[in-house]
Amino acid sequence: MPIKTSTSMSGFIASTPQLSRTEAGDARMYMKVGQEHFVRNEDGSFSQTDTTFHDLVMFRRASERAAAQFTKGDKFVAEGYLHAYTVTDAEGQRTEREEFVARKIGHDTAVTNYTVNRPGRQAAPQAVPMIEQAAACQAHAAAEPAPAQAAPIAVGM
Repeated sequence: MPIKTSTSMSGFIASTPQLSRTEAGDARMYMKVGQEHFVRNEDGSFSQTDTTFHDLVMFRRASERAAAQFTKGDKFVAEGYLHAYTVTDAEGQRTEREEFVARKIGHDTAVTNYTVNRPGRQAAPQAVPMIEQAAACQAHAAAEPAPAQAAPIAVGM
């Protein structure tokens, strides 16, 4: 069976997420997002070019959760699709637009520190840094008396 893939987008949240309702009463979240762009220089380094800004929307329960979890400045990764549409202004001028419709969204783990809350599960034991483990071993060894040295066994031939 082939691997299921879909369109994704990553960037940063450039505006405060806005939660509203569609005409059908479904929750709809809108936010402006930005993407920084870079080019590789001949020496292998990178230079930042223009940042682009785009519309991102979500619908229903996922949009309500996202609006509560995200704030301006957060880095994100989203899965969804592009939706192209036409807007007609008051003078009758038509403009082609597009928005990213996110089905799933999460914080970018490459740059975001966070805690995962898994209801109904016991918390995992906290990892002890290696330096603390070494100090604990040294303290334990210093507290215990050294074992008595037995006299070497003489073996004759």
